[in-house]
Amino acid sequence: MPIIVFGSLNMDLVAQVPVLPQPGETLLGTGFVTVPGGKGANQAVAAARLGLTTAMVGRIGDDSFGRALRDALHGSGVATDLLQVDEAPSGVALISVDDAGENQIVVVPGANGNVTASDANRLPLGTEPSVLLMQFEIPLAAVQAAAKQAADHCVIVDPAPARMDLPAEFYGLVDILTPNQTEASQLAGVQVKSIPTAMEAAQVLRQRGVSTVIVKLGSQGAVVASESEVFHVPAFEVKAVDTVAAGDAFNGGLAVALLEEKSLRSAVVWASAVAALSVMTAGAQPSMPMREQVEEFLLHHSVEDL
Repeated sequence: MPIIVFGSLNMDLVAQVPVLPQPGETLLGTGFVTVPGGKGANQAVAAARLGLTTAMVGRIGDDSFGRALRDALHGSGVATDLLQVDEAPSGVALISVDDAGENQIVVVPGANGNVTASDANRLPLGTEPSVLLMQFEIPLAAVQAAAKQAADHCVIVDPAPARMDLPAEFYGLVDILTPNQTEASQLAGVQVKSIPTAMEAAQVLRQRGVSTVIVKLGSQGAVVASESEVFHVPAFEVKAVDTVAAGDAFNGGLAVALLEEKSLRSAVVWASAVAALSVMTAGAQPSMPMREQVEEFLLHHSVEDL
């Protein structure tokens, strides 16, 4: 299996409100939608839509949300036969978004919180090169066990949400770590406010044993630090409609590009194009582009300093 995603699946319950509520306040919303999400599921959809065989390993509840989450993955071409139905309800994210675009989010892990280290035994790792994509929306013990299982493959970890309890040995199990600006600051103990400070944070994390660190800086692009080079890839200039899951789009694109044996620099540019396309469409999974869209985009857009 070329791409395996081990992680979370959530149903996002999104309420549009004029302003965010204060404690104890009841107000009328102006809209409501349910959207399949979860960082793991988002990354799986991103990779599958780019044309590579992708499998999702995780847990859902025996409920309508669980069935909808499975159907959404299947509809995007993700293999779902390794999803386990759990006794807990499916994970949900309760999201309020105001007219200014600010939000409040409460995530209830549900079945995601019951993923254990033994779930790593279900990863379909074969002898062919694979990429294992993981995040921190499932228990750390499960992520660490999976990283050990995939020692002969490429392990990409999106450290979101950031954790301060990572054991020292964890970093050495990761081939590529992809924090955003906030996560890099928390993990490295360096305030990431610029490209130079992002490079500094990336080097701190590399010194802990990670082979390659990619700090995602949104509109400032991405900073990459590997054993052989440190460089910056500017972001594509696009009009953003919704930045939700842009990081997940980036990680899915990165996995595909690396499996297709693009150089690290070219893979980051390609992943950046996937992320740029995703912010031009509203929603998480609905915003993940198809491969032909990425290829067309790259024909007409370029980034500086390549």
